Amino acid sequence: MKKILAVVMCLAAGMSAFAQSISLPPSGDNQRSSVTQWIGPVSVTIQYSSPNVHGPNGEDRKGHIWGELVHYGFVDQGYGTSKAAPWRAGANENTTITFSHDVKIGGESIKAGTYGLFLDVEKEGNWNWIFSTNSTRWGSYYYDPKEDALRVKTSPQDAEYTEYLTFSFTDREAASAVAYLQWENKRIPFKIDVPHVNEIYLSQIRGELMGNRMGFDYQPWMDAAQFCARNKINLEEALTWADNAISGQFIGREDFASLQTKAQVLYAMNRDSEADVVMGKAIKHPTANVAEVHQYGRALLAAGKTDKAMEVFKTNRQLHPDDKFTTYVGLARGYSATGDKKNAIKNWEIAIKNIPENQKAFLPQYEAEVKKLKGGA
Repeated sequence: MKKILAVVMCLAAGMSAFAQSISLPPSGDNQRSSVTQWIGPVSVTIQYSSPNVHGPNGEDRKGHIWGELVHYGFVDQGYGTSKAAPWRAGANENTTITFSHDVKIGGESIKAGTYGLFLDVEKEGNWNWIFSTNSTRWGSYYYDPKEDALRVKTSPQDAEYTEYLTFSFTDREAASAVAYLQWENKRIPFKIDVPHVNEIYLSQIRGELMGNRMGFDYQPWMDAAQFCARNKINLEEALTWADNAISGQFIGREDFASLQTKAQVLYAMNRDSEADVVMGKAIKHPTANVAEVHQYGRALLAAGKTDKAMEVFKTNRQLHPDDKFTTYVGLARGYSATGDKKNAIKNWEIAIKNIPENQKAFLPQYEAEVKKLKGGA
């Protein structure tokens, strides 16, 4: 009988080795949640279990979350190896945060990767976010301060009532965002900065231009050069990208857009005389249309280059004699900027007389310009 029982137990043990978990509701019905925010090319993902204020059995725990359900400081939870554990910043498994690239948290550097996210909740003074290199343990029962990658001070803020523990992001800028946990009546934030966001963009741009089909079209080369010109970075390489868009083997296309792109890079390099030559060629190129030349003239006006803008508006009129509206608007704006009210009024009136249907919504604005020039405003 003992031999039979031993065999049965061995078989049972063998079967358990192949057992798999079935799909059941999470412990305490604390549903799994995930939120991802992009900061430029950098992704930040927080995964957590989301308890609610009223608890799994509907009990009202309002006023009993902070300092009671969520303990203050570091405590012995009576289980696991940790005798001084912070709060798990959620429920059930570790709350984790994943950075696709190196970032800064509260001004401190942290490497790309996945971290366990804990919160030191204090009755008075600062609280502390804790980023642990161990992200796979259950809760904070096995928390070890030796595995801390970073601790960042934070201050809890009063917030609107939130039933379910929620992570989210606010103050989303081109190179930063503020992540926060919000539950019951508190919000606990931490700021994420990507200090070299443009360098990350450049790294990706180079790979995209060289590593896939995008490199066989002139548009991505222009986009890359324009990005550098706008941000005044990597300008020497940007100039080669602009040249490639114009005359690169198999992909180059000389037109108004590609020539203007090169000029933008040259302007960013403070090589204005060279840029002016390129733009002179661009506005006279057969591909240049009325609107493109007009917008270039407007940009010159905005930059305070009134004389150059006036030349562009005159050229636009000469090159496109059939246009009875936009070219006259350009001349009107140019003469207004130079102080020649008589010619400004004359050209505004011609433009208004020939206003197309898609511009009639702006007619009151144009008429106001004429009224102002005539001294009526």
